[in-house]
Amino acid sequence: MEDSVAFIGLGAMGSCMAGNIRRKIQASATLYIFDIDSAACEGFVSKFEQFGPIEIANSVEEAARNTKVLVSSLPNAQAVRKAYLGDLDGCILTTPNSERLLLDTSTIESSLAREIAVKLSEMGVGCYVDTPVSGGPPAAASGKLSFMIGQTKPRDSNSMGGRIQHILEMMGEPQKLFWCGGIGDGLTAKLSNNYIACSVLLVVAEAMEIGVRGGLDPELLYEVIHNSSGQTFMGDILHAAQKAYRQARNVFPIDLMIKDLALIVVAGKENKVNPRMAQMALNIWHEAAENPDVLYLDLLKGSKP
Repeated sequence: MEDSVAFIGLGAMGSCMAGNIRRKIQASATLYIFDIDSAACEGFVSKFEQFGPIEIANSVEEAARNTKVLVSSLPNAQAVRKAYLGDLDGCILTTPNSERLLLDTSTIESSLAREIAVKLSEMGVGCYVDTPVSGGPPAAASGKLSFMIGQTKPRDSNSMGGRIQHILEMMGEPQKLFWCGGIGDGLTAKLSNNYIACSVLLVVAEAMEIGVRGGLDPELLYEVIHNSSGQTFMGDILHAAQKAYRQARNVFPIDLMIKDLALIVVAGKENKVNPRMAQMALNIWHEAAENPDVLYLDLLKGSKP
């Protein structure tokens, strides 16, 4: 069992994931944390210090220096590149340690993940693995995330894969750890999944709009769809969130939807696929982002004719 872990990025997802690590590692083990928002770090300590020691680092390098495991949850490719490679593509992790695991849960280009993995391996500072997640803040809080892992399935608990599995099971369900092959393959799986999710949400929204404008009660229409051939996973989880919060502010802001769709378009072109639906969906989400009334998804509310 690891005697310390570092966690970088304490946003809506990261703070929940790091919290579950702090709860589940040994009480004597130290959790090192870093976020560019110092208030996020201080708030995290106040919330989770009861479970064991937490130290706030002043940089990614400092957080990683005294541990063999670092987990990151960052908002975009630029943040990931800066965290691991620095501003000028010089490795920011200067302490050599070939056994250090660097598990990045961010959603970025597969090609960038491979670039980072090669550079860090060449410098002997650690093994970078893409481990993107699915499930959103509710699953992050409950420790029931899905992980798509850019590694082969481990043969034993003492291998690198076994160490990865041990850490990820602190944040996700064992049956939802998907071993996708090599570096970057976890991200390819994640982007393929998000292609469907981002597009289906638009179909659900337009279908609900047609029904509501046609005079149907939105709750009734949802029940019809939920119990018929139009039922979708994304429609169901969004409905559940909106029932709880009335506005889906904890589900998925549109700027992240746009980011993921842009990555999907790039991935399609890199793999010689013309992602026509993704491009259409991206254009629609760009239009939505310009409307202040729909910065967050709210399919139950509907719009007035």
